[in-house]
Amino acid sequence: MSKRIVFMGAGAVGGYIGGHFARIGEDVTLIDPWPEHIEYIKHNGIHLSGTQGEHTIRLKALHLHEVQGLYKTPVDIAFICTKSYDTEWATMMIKQYLAPDGFVVSLQNSINEERIANIVGWGKEVGCIASTIGVDAYKAGHVMRTREPGGSTYTIFRVGEVHGRITPRVQNIVRWLSVIDSAKATTNL
Repeated sequence: MSKRIVFMGAGAVGGYIGGHFARIGEDVTLIDPWPEHIEYIKHNGIHLSGTQGEHTIRLKALHLHEVQGLYKTPVDIAFICTKSYDTEWATMMIKQYLAPDGFVVSLQNSINEERIANIVGWGKEVGCIASTIGVDAYKAGHVMRTREPGGSTYTIFRVGEVHGRITPRVQNIVRWLSVIDSAKATTNL
């Protein structure tokens, strides 16, 4: 059974990665405070362009005031892809909709794991680094990748547990991210 995945923050990074996850068949919902962006995605899908081609992907999108609808189908994995100053409120908002074994992934370059863990608990948090991906949400519903993929010469995504062990959930996230670009599990975020 597919995992229910949400992206709290669907701008450049969240929109790009969430869009690609949906493109490979994952159950993805994008959540963002930018009203025009969410409306565009609801009606037209998210348009991804740039160095990895052009794709328009239809997927679920929610305005912040619609998040309470998630209580019907709890979230398995919540990616936090906001600016650092929005980490706490985004984590608090999604925490109440996590499935009992659900967890949060900080896709914020290893600087907010402690903030997130203080809200959801250390066992419900995973870190992820997106290094030199180069994406831009340049208008509502449109995200462009501006840098070439790292491929075998440079690892773009590094995923790890704060305690340093390689777990099945880390390996699953690495597998999904590998569809977008090079990814690896790490013991040292």
